[in-house]
Amino acid sequence: MNEFTHLPVLPEQTIAALAPHAGGVYIDGTVGGGGHSQLILSASAPDGFLLGIDRDEEALAAAAVKLKPFAGRFVLKKGNYAQMLQIASAAGLEQADGILLDIGVSSHQLDVAERGFSYMTDAPLDMRMDQTQGVTAAELIAQADEAELSRILYQYGEEKWAARIAAFIVAEREEQPILRTGQLTALIKRAIPKSAREKDQHPAKRSFQALRIAVNGELLALEQGLEAAISLLKPGGVLAVISFHSLEDRIVKDCFRFHSTSCICPPRQPVCTCGHHADVKLLNKKPLMASEAELQANPRSRSARLRAVVKQ
Repeated sequence: MNEFTHLPVLPEQTIAALAPHAGGVYIDGTVGGGGHSQLILSASAPDGFLLGIDRDEEALAAAAVKLKPFAGRFVLKKGNYAQMLQIASAAGLEQADGILLDIGVSSHQLDVAERGFSYMTDAPLDMRMDQTQGVTAAELIAQADEAELSRILYQYGEEKWAARIAAFIVAEREEQPILRTGQLTALIKRAIPKSAREKDQHPAKRSFQALRIAVNGELLALEQGLEAAISLLKPGGVLAVISFHSLEDRIVKDCFRFHSTSCICPPRQPVCTCGHHADVKLLNKKPLMASEAELQANPRSRSARLRAVVKQ
């Protein structure tokens, strides 16, 4: 197994938003290699406690090593943060002072070729965050019809050439199975005319993002995880969410707007009848982004966006 490296993005902004304190209870719903969790446990010394959740067994193994100095102050559980309520309950936690979600694929998952997330290296076309269950990207491509493939590429990748790429996939799989990332990358390059390619973006980036989201059910998990997190927060507790593309950020923004708005009746309705009450307050109206110093140290932080709310 390649060494699991995790350079946490937006570390200063994240800790400032969560404001960990001694005796606090925290949940890292996407623990990864433990980078953010390490910062939270350090800031909540001497007796803050953290529950770390991840679908990836390699991530959990790496986090266990990284967090060893905090033995007795954390527990790691395998699972999807969409099931945060059940996982927290099983760990004996009823409420949390702070919850962090760092959405999307990790640097380790991208860097380890055999995980099949990257269009930069040739490898089996897998893309599962939990390699013990679910269909692989290769299986998805083999099973979905052309219309479904086009929908996935357009909806989850915002790919303008979705229909053409889907048609190329169907034509290719009739000749031979599409089993490797290099094979799919070459196919996408053929499908998108050179003159239409974006100058600073790999032609396969959007399609690989779309397939990864579909394979892992990421957007539904995000919607469910946000609701679970908000319900778990103590009054005064903070939920911080780091997203990396517009689809994720839109879901986070819409969820936070809904929960921070006291009335959701139609604007022209003279009297409120919805009975809805705000249960969070926005900590930042616009997402926080990486500083120039962080961008120099960690270029992958360029697309990171941090939004946070505090429980009323």
